[in-house]
Amino acid sequence: MPLTQDHVMELRREFPALGQTLDGQSIAFFDGPGGTQVHRTVIEAFARYYTEANSNAHGAFEFSRRTDRTVLAARAAMADFFNAKRPDEIVFGQSMTSLTFNLSRAIGHILSPGDEIIVTRLDHDANVAPWVALEELGIVIRTIDFNPQDCTLDLEAMRTAIGPKTRLVAVGAASNAVGTVNDVAQIVPWAHDVGAWVFVDAVQYAPHAVMDVQDWNIDFLACSAYKFFGPHLGVLWGRYELLDKLPAYKVIPAMDVPPDKFQSGTPNFEAMAGATAAIDYIASVGRRFGGTAPNVSRRAALVAGMTAIQEYETALAGRLIAGLQPIPGIRVYGITEPARFDERLPVVSFTLKGHAPVDVARTLGDAGLFAYCGDFYAVGAIERLDLAATGGLIRIGINHYNTADEVDRLLGLIREIAG
Repeated sequence: MPLTQDHVMELRREFPALGQTLDGQSIAFFDGPGGTQVHRTVIEAFARYYTEANSNAHGAFEFSRRTDRTVLAARAAMADFFNAKRPDEIVFGQSMTSLTFNLSRAIGHILSPGDEIIVTRLDHDANVAPWVALEELGIVIRTIDFNPQDCTLDLEAMRTAIGPKTRLVAVGAASNAVGTVNDVAQIVPWAHDVGAWVFVDAVQYAPHAVMDVQDWNIDFLACSAYKFFGPHLGVLWGRYELLDKLPAYKVIPAMDVPPDKFQSGTPNFEAMAGATAAIDYIASVGRRFGGTAPNVSRRAALVAGMTAIQEYETALAGRLIAGLQPIPGIRVYGITEPARFDERLPVVSFTLKGHAPVDVARTLGDAGLFAYCGDFYAVGAIERLDLAATGGLIRIGINHYNTADEVDRLLGLIREIAG
């Protein structure tokens, strides 16, 4: 069941940033694809860690043991979020980008010249550059195009490109630039049939839909906690047997087993505490408004919470797209047909003829309507859409704390800008 307006207003009161004003105007945060606002419990978790557990790990005293428990709790929370088999398949790092570079280096260590990795032009560069870096080892990179009309991946080209030399397919669960959801479930058997692994960038997907790494049958997945109401922390999931097999670049005293062997140096314990709080917040949405029993498992509550969030956000994104399309000079990129909204996320990007994206974003921002413009590091996609020279796209991100009134206010100002 979707969130109601009353539910959303109750949840909004739990996000301290949402009550702020700018020059007397309320702020509407449409910048979620670049990073969401933080739930109150995340802030409280940081403060609690700093005051009640702030010591390094693996010590023979109570504060250190509390840090150890913080780490274990965060792994368990993320395992529930992903539906991983075991918590020790969770690796934390500075960011999704840094984790992906570390993983690509580890995988590159066991590859041979002539082996192939497949990437796509639709992806954020964090799921392209780490794999392209392996060209220096003689690895061949194959790039899959997408249809610029609706910004959907060319799956036939993907199927054809996967062959006996393919060792890994790197694909986004969803585009951070135009919101397209890729059919990962269709790609996985093509890769596995030739013995290749599948790495999924779920950074943009994670805040909007249920994730299930077991159901997808993928091999690796990465995302960022700050995209789902938590702190700046990267998270990598991998099949334990693969993480165990891969070499880790680490200091000699570090543990030799996953996930610790991939977490070089002292990690960000306070952010782990915050990530646990963010996951528990989403689960609380499911328990309160998702139609579940109060005592269901955290995984069941997460599924209910994300399902309620997704239904609400999809309807709000539909309102936005329907309002944008009649405005003279507007072109919305990606899927726009309501019947296909299950193929997209509430990330809505557009251009306005005669107006530079940065000028539109600045005008919106001055009115307290926060949104990003540019290429959003999806450089291949913006180049393919022939928008690099004109400043890229204006991107509106819908999250469950946004409201219909905020969308209508946004549309009203865009109509004024369009003239």
